[in-house]
Order: sequence, then C-alpha cells, then structure tokens
Amino acid sequence: MGIYDALLVLSFGGPEGPDDVLPFLENVVRGRGVPRERLLQVAEHYQGFGGVSPINGQNRALVEALRPVAGVPVYWGNRNWHPFGEDTVRQMKADGIRKAAVFATSAFAGYSSCRQYYEDIKRISIDGGPELVKMRHFGDHPGFVTAMADHTRAALERLGRDDARLVFTAHSIPVSMAEKAGPGGGLYEAQLRRSAELVNQALGRTEPWDLVWQSRSGPPQVPWLEPDVCDFLRKTDAGSVVLVPIGFVSDHMEVVYDLDTEARQVAGELGLPMERAATAGTHPRFVGMVRELMDEPQPVPCPLTCCV
Repeated sequence: MGIYDALLVLSFGGPEGPDDVLPFLENVVRGRGVPRERLLQVAEHYQGFGGVSPINGQNRALVEALRPVAGVPVYWGNRNWHPFGEDTVRQMKADGIRKAAVFATSAFAGYSSCRQYYEDIKRISIDGGPELVKMRHFGDHPGFVTAMADHTRAALERLGRDDARLVFTAHSIPVSMAEKAGPGGGLYEAQLRRSAELVNQALGRTEPWDLVWQSRSGPPQVPWLEPDVCDFLRKTDAGSVVLVPIGFVSDHMEVVYDLDTEARQVAGELGLPMERAATAGTHPRFVGMVRELMDEPQPVPCPLTCCV
C-alpha cells in the first residue's frame, strides 16, 4: 500500500429528480448573489432532462471503474448534493480510514475549479477522521490528454471531416477571477490552452484551434471570459467544427445542455456541420491516471492566497 489507505472522489453533485433541482441550485449559488430569475432559468434546463443531471450517474461509473485499480477503498462525496462530502467523511472515519487521496473532478486552477475544493476539504474534515490530501491539477497528464484525444478522434470520424476546426470549450468565469487564478494569476486559461495544444499534438494535427467559453451565469455588467461558444459558431468561417469540452471531465448538465442542445441548435440554424467530443468519463487511460496520481509524492498545497 502507498501513502494513502483510501481514495475520495470529490465532485460538484447534481439533482436526481425534479424536486431536487431548486434546492440543489440554491446550494450551488448560496452567497453569490445570483438573481432568482437566473436560478429559475437554469432550473428549466434541468427539468428538460427530467430534473436529473448526468453527473451523479457518471461519478458512480467512475467510482466503479476505479475500484479494481485503486488498490484501496474508493469513496465518493459531493459539494452540493447527496452524497454530501461531510457524510462520506463520517463513513470513512467509521471505517477506520486514516489518510485519503482526494481526486477533485476538475482538472485546472481557479477558485471554483480548485480553491473551493480545498475549502470543501477543510469544511468536511472532522476530528479523528482521515487526513484528506487533494491531488494536483491534471490537465496536462498524459492519461487525460490521451482520453480527450481519443474522444476527439472519434468525433472527427463521426463527422467524416478530417479538416474540421477543433473548438475547445471550458466554463467561463469572471475576468477578475481568471486574472487571479494560480499563484501568479492567469493560470486557468493558460492551463486550458496547454491542454488543448497537447490534445491537438496527440492527434498529429498542425491546424489552428480555438478556445471558447460556455455556461456563463453572472450578471451582464460583470465581464466574463469570451467568446461564448454560440457567439463563436455564429461568426466562424470554418466549414465544420468539433466541440471538445476540455474543461470538463464528465458529460454533465453544462455539456448536455449548453453544447448538445444550445450550440447544436445554433449550428443547425447556420447549416454548420458539428460534432461534440465526449469528455474523459471512464476512458481507461483517464481511470489509470487517477491511480498514477495516487502514486506521486504528496503534492504541496497551494498558498492560501491563491485564486482568491
């Protein structure tokens, strides 16, 4: 056994029925000043899928894929919905777990994508419970890159156009937050561009690619990272595109609604051939990557001033 005697998959969480949607969204936006009308608008997105986000099912699949390879018990907890991280940690304590690697289902720097997971770990830790150690960013790990390259290649094959423009997408964040991401700032966007370039190289492509943004949720007067994916599609001169959700590790609501629904509708209106690559999901190389991260030396935590 290595330095850990358990693995905790720590994720965002999602509703699993119509009655869960608003309570879940209220958990997500608590203290952030998101207008009620925006909350209701997003709730409609979930209700259009029966009130069920795909994320919990996909996390269950990831946990099951990890169990044969992790070498230690695998647990799962969420920030915003059941199973909540604090409940999972109480179970880990009851099971006698002493030290657990924490795999946060987000690959990049930034407040919501990294710092908030450190805050989650502090919040859910309990006296006598396991020490929880967050593993490093992994957007440049060969396992993640290979998984995304394989899924992008499959999307190109479905589209039947080798010369399609690759359009990498990630969750937009306020510009002020992007500027503070990482110890020196700007790390969220820099890491995403690095990952996109590595996927492009893994595909053996030399053509230009684009990084665009999706899922903006803030007030209109606050600048967020642009261009939005739908705005990009309306302006591009590409003959066909493959959307590659490089900023996500599973096909959750932001992917299936913002890309598979909204962006696909825009592409259809434009007569623009479009395919969407799958996220890393349970690709064997991605699953193996988690095991490899557990075998690395314990990472040095980010400074407390990072991403805030």
